[in-house]
Amino acid sequence: MSAPEQAAVPTAVRRLTSPAALALADLAGTFEDLQTVLRCCERLMTELGVEGEPDDLALEALWTTAVLSYARCFAPGQRGTGLTEDDVTGLGLAGDVLGWHRVLLKLRDRAADPGVNPRESFSVGASQDDTGHAAGVAVASTRQPGVDEVSVRQTGAVAYALSGLVDERLVAQQGVVFTAVAAMARPALDNLALLHLVTPETATRTAAS
Repeated sequence: MSAPEQAAVPTAVRRLTSPAALALADLAGTFEDLQTVLRCCERLMTELGVEGEPDDLALEALWTTAVLSYARCFAPGQRGTGLTEDDVTGLGLAGDVLGWHRVLLKLRDRAADPGVNPRESFSVGASQDDTGHAAGVAVASTRQPGVDEVSVRQTGAVAYALSGLVDERLVAQQGVVFTAVAAMARPALDNLALLHLVTPETATRTAAS
């Protein structure tokens, strides 16, 4: 078998703003969000596996990023490319996958609520002396349960399966977009705005100059 030919470097890239192209961009954003979830889960498993006390700040940062990125994939959007509960149930994973999906969305709501502390809940009480009179004010806090390995594994499994689903839709949507572009006349294509891309070679030359 001969080696595959190297893909030709395009001389120009034109911006596409058709509904199909914008839907493709949305799918690409969803795929990137799911990859972020997977990367966060990998880092979380590493942090949770270290000896001694884990870094609470690192755990919160990674878990919050994972939850927000996951939930963003299910925003309906104007072009209808957001994932749905049917997509979750259709993955064929074992266990209450839909139930865990809904838990993640609730965690997103808590993490994104500007009026709620996602780490602790606070209450205030009056302390009393031996006579029963007020002796002071006490501020008490209750720490929210931290992330655990089971939660991370479940989230990673769902995100991995959804990544495969979105990847299939990306490939199909690319075909739809290219079919439309291939049918365009050259003058119409030339009139589209240019996308200025930075290649690794260009970035290297810029850094060296």
